Amino acid sequence: MRPRIRIQSPGGVTMSETQTLQNHTKFVPGFHFVVLPIFLVNLIASIVNLVRNFSAASVISTLVAIGLVMLAFTVRLMALTVQDRVIRLEMRLRMQQVLPAEMRPRIPEFTVGQLVALRFAGDAELPDLARKILQDKLTDRKAIKQLVRDWQPDMLRA
Repeated sequence: MRPRIRIQSPGGVTMSETQTLQNHTKFVPGFHFVVLPIFLVNLIASIVNLVRNFSAASVISTLVAIGLVMLAFTVRLMALTVQDRVIRLEMRLRMQQVLPAEMRPRIPEFTVGQLVALRFAGDAELPDLARKILQDKLTDRKAIKQLVRDWQPDMLRA
């Protein structure tokens, strides 16, 4: 008998698992478990060195360490911002197809956050959820995701 192989998807969930609200958050191993810890350890070491051996070199070293941590967070934020823009476009196109005609003119009223949270909803429940979000002025992504009954996995996230 051949061993069973578990394939890790880009979303961090193994292909044999089902993505849900509870496990949909994504950790990017290279960022969260390698780059960020290395930069943080470097920052702490630079600060310790600055305090113990104050000099122009230790000041520059600390500034570079701060810059590297800020760079890492900025790059991650940029990737997530681009992802949100793509999701916004995708959801607007999807809503044009799925929402009833009377709701389509209201699509521009949705915020990026609302659209990002709604992406997990199945087509059948999307019109009712969209109506509820606009009617109740729901903006909290987590609260919107909790309303989704027919969770549609999104495995291609940054």
